[in-house]
Amino acid sequence: MNQLISGFSLAALAVLAACGSQPSQQEKAKAQAETPAATVSTATASVELPAPYATKSTTKRSKVIGWPAGKVPTVPAGFQVTEYAGNLESPRNTYVLPNGDVLVAEANTVPSDAKEKAAAALKLDSSKSLRLTSANRITLLRDANKDGRPEVRAVFLQNQEQPFGMLLLHGFFYVANTNGVWRYPYTPNQTAISGKGEKIMELPKGGYNNHWTRNLVASADGRKIYVSVGSASNVAEHGMKEEQRRANVLEINPDGSGERIYASGLRNPVGMDWAPGTTTLWTAVNERDELGDELVPDYLTSVREGGFYGWPYAYFGAHEDPRRKGERPDLVAKTLVPEVSLGPHTASLGLAFYDQKSFPAKYQNGAFIGQHGSWNRATFSGYKVVFVPFQNGKPSGPMEDFVTGFVADEAKKEVYGRPVGITVLPDGALLVADDAAGKLWRVAAEG
Repeated sequence: MNQLISGFSLAALAVLAACGSQPSQQEKAKAQAETPAATVSTATASVELPAPYATKSTTKRSKVIGWPAGKVPTVPAGFQVTEYAGNLESPRNTYVLPNGDVLVAEANTVPSDAKEKAAAALKLDSSKSLRLTSANRITLLRDANKDGRPEVRAVFLQNQEQPFGMLLLHGFFYVANTNGVWRYPYTPNQTAISGKGEKIMELPKGGYNNHWTRNLVASADGRKIYVSVGSASNVAEHGMKEEQRRANVLEINPDGSGERIYASGLRNPVGMDWAPGTTTLWTAVNERDELGDELVPDYLTSVREGGFYGWPYAYFGAHEDPRRKGERPDLVAKTLVPEVSLGPHTASLGLAFYDQKSFPAKYQNGAFIGQHGSWNRATFSGYKVVFVPFQNGKPSGPMEDFVTGFVADEAKKEVYGRPVGITVLPDGALLVADDAAGKLWRVAAEG
């Protein structure tokens, strides 16, 4: 019986790795010859891209052990970090209402077939990305006395389908579920949605690994809503028919009409925000797997109207993915180079521009990115919050670590938690969602 369980467990874990069939040595050699190493200049630094398959594709999943009592993440001198809320169920994203209430989208990856259901039931995914059920709710936190500790916790909206993006616009509360966008009548200061919702937009549900998230952001004039939708696969291995309306930022009117593709070729654009003082949309993009340890870097990019960013045919400019060789040379040629490399396999997901004043001047108007951590690298990358400085609406320097300490013991693959969503609070503090640990961390400037 033990051998049977062990064999079954290994099979289930293999499903979790989400790896497709691997190319032969001859195919790898050809790919390396046809796509040699290159140096790419970006807005902040030069990025070294090795040839594909310079190192083998590796699976290294973290084991989430939770935060010991009294242990908190590490922040730079001059800052302090405290627990804003705990005992949440996979808090992926947060949103602040005009009155200062914080909304928390609680949702996670759920099994899509029998093998994944068995793996989830046996808790074989130690990274806590795959769970048997999802909370599928939005929780409200109210800190009425502004002491950094919410006194009120209420279920704001429930019975959703993997909610992530949230938006308040024109008297409606919008929520982006994995299968569509809904809107509900909203009354200021209410602690729970009571009115009937309306589904204004259908979306293709689910996606490769954690690509079920759908984010929302409105234009400054409130006339348009932008919806991010990740790919259904790693690199279109199931065909492009499966990718219709995916790997895009879509644009709609507030009633759901007028849908069009605003930008495409974005494998998994999750965090979205406007650079302060500009009308330029930015997104943090989670790039592709299985080309080796250093390919392909995740990135932060401005989102150009009509722009194409490469997926699945190319990456970081006109560097053709060998798995899609020769299929769309026209799209390879027009692939845009992103402004900032965020490192390979970091799972860069959260994004918020710092539009307040309590942090030191160097942080003002800059971008904070939540790096969830990936499975496809021999050594851990991500598992931290990084910062990219901006001046005059453009990146002005390389990224630097800001919130760290999530890795407990890499030799044992142990991590305390995994940061994802990033939100700036009205008092100038930074809120970091740690979905694996079920916590929200508040980072504030001292003094």
